Amino acid sequence: MEKHVLGLELPTDPRWVNIAEKNIEDILIDHAYCEQKAASSCISLIVKYPDKDELVTTLTPVVAEEWSHFERVIEELTKRGFKLGRQRKDEYVAALGKIEKKGGSREEQLVEKLLLNALIEARSCERFRLLWKHIPDEDLQKFYYELMVSEAGHYKNFLQLAKTYKSEDYVMKRWKEILELEAQIISTLEVRGDRMH
Repeated sequence: MEKHVLGLELPTDPRWVNIAEKNIEDILIDHAYCEQKAASSCISLIVKYPDKDELVTTLTPVVAEEWSHFERVIEELTKRGFKLGRQRKDEYVAALGKIEKKGGSREEQLVEKLLLNALIEARSCERFRLLWKHIPDEDLQKFYYELMVSEAGHYKNFLQLAKTYKSEDYVMKRWKEILELEAQIISTLEVRGDRMH
């Protein structure tokens, strides 16, 4: 699950996990909303592209899995006496929205959405790995290890789906561009330990 396996150009700043372990309540709240958004994103793709059989077949179980992750994060919050607080603005996802290519064919628009979903899953997976490796809470170590393994599978699902709807050359060229743009975003965002991204 190293950086090169996930394809990310820039690893997370090591300071992130040090701040995150001091802000577990905030991290768990933000993480819950990330899982909710992941489920919602898959639902909206299914609703927008119901004619794409492979997409519907692949993403339907992902919706259930992301929602079960949401439930598990809520359990971790409850166990610690925390409540699900308000959702905060996700600066990372907002910045990614600006690199999404608008226009083009319906398939090109779909590939953009699939690649951005793949990227968010890859970055989440990398962050889960850091939490698994570095936080002292043993229950949360186990929790984040399990989620890391699951999210790695999702990232591959989205990339594979993209190749179903456009050529591998097109997809990998665009994926490389998106990874480079994401590295620039990561390098300019403030290192905040109260957010998952």
